[in-house]
Amino acid sequence: MSESFLIAGATLPDGSRADLLIEDGTVVELGASVSATDATRVDADGLIALPGLVDLHTHLREPGYEQSETVLTGTRAAAAGGYTAVFAMANTSPVSDTAGVVEQVLSLGEAAGYATVRPIGAVTVGLGGEQLAELGAMAASRAQVRVFSDDGFCVSDPMLMRRALEYVKAFDGVIAQHAQEPRLTQGAQMNEGVLSGELGLAGWPAVAEESIIARDVLLAEHVGSRLHVCHVSTAGSVEVIRWAKSRGIRVTAEVTPHHLLLTEDLVRGYDARYKVNPPLRTRDDVEALREALVDGTIDIVATDHAPHPVEAKDTEWDAAANGMVGLESALSVVHAALVADGRLDWADVARVMSSKPAEIGSLAGYADGLVVGAPANLTLYDPEASRSFSTEDLAGKGVNSPYLGLELPGRVLHTFHQGRRTVADGTVVDVAEVARA
Repeated sequence: MSESFLIAGATLPDGSRADLLIEDGTVVELGASVSATDATRVDADGLIALPGLVDLHTHLREPGYEQSETVLTGTRAAAAGGYTAVFAMANTSPVSDTAGVVEQVLSLGEAAGYATVRPIGAVTVGLGGEQLAELGAMAASRAQVRVFSDDGFCVSDPMLMRRALEYVKAFDGVIAQHAQEPRLTQGAQMNEGVLSGELGLAGWPAVAEESIIARDVLLAEHVGSRLHVCHVSTAGSVEVIRWAKSRGIRVTAEVTPHHLLLTEDLVRGYDARYKVNPPLRTRDDVEALREALVDGTIDIVATDHAPHPVEAKDTEWDAAANGMVGLESALSVVHAALVADGRLDWADVARVMSSKPAEIGSLAGYADGLVVGAPANLTLYDPEASRSFSTEDLAGKGVNSPYLGLELPGRVLHTFHQGRRTVADGTVVDVAEVARA
């Protein structure tokens, strides 16, 4: 029998206060003055109780790139950030393009226990962009894959993209597109503009993202299938997605925390921690992305957590790998970017970081939030805390965070995954203890 917890005096996303009783992995009671003599008491006075966060875009690197991250270390990082479910991208080795590989990733997540791991299947064999992968077999496997992506590469062939959209429509799957026209971005190193010319770095033009999104929303409309746009980064992309939604096209979109907070100006120092794909954009783009998340044009926040070994980042800019770790910092960054100035409240945060990503990914158990009978997936967040973000806040293998040394608001103090406490008093719980729970 699993441990029971009484969470006392928490503030719910709607601003009300309540106690929550967790037994056998489920919220069994919620209200004022809940009592339970045998439950472990967690004092939540002043803490926000959010439903467990769900990340639709995580790179766990296993199998094949365990020097960067593993399913175990990546889900520890997720727990530290308040996440109880992550969708693992397919760019592993071997690529997650068969039922066997996605079932392996699923099993690794189940063994780790820190978060639910839902594998994302590749759209094309080996991410090669030439032949559709075994979409139906992955969907019918034990992993029940419903999200497919070649993330890291764009499905640039329009006929292949159309066929993929048609195929997944049969089981209400979704194609998550990395929108990047490869011929417009060959050798690109940063956002194309005045600054790229000043720094002498090859530019990544906004139109390379916007043109693919425009093509794909029209394909999705033609086919009547679901399209999801990964890591939207430009104001123009926002306008294309807004137009598509006004036509009733079945498109959803995500924005990363780093595109909500950071700008291309950070590239001036040639610090490869700020090298990412798509690149950091302008202040105007950041503001457009924030407004799009507020008004619903962009549906969710997704981290694009991309850990790398130190040597892959501690090198000259041109040779450095793209990507940033983001699971441990995402909630604080959203707090800083949009909650602090009142544009999002905590109910909005629960929607864009929990219920909506779960809905897009066909993940059950998150639709209703924190209610009696729901799985006990939740995080307790201290909104009044503040910290200078450091490597001590990182729980995975990657230390390539763009926020090191930055003052960030808030802190995750407790995370519960299916009733098991994975973070206690701000510290990730030991592996053996999570396994026993």
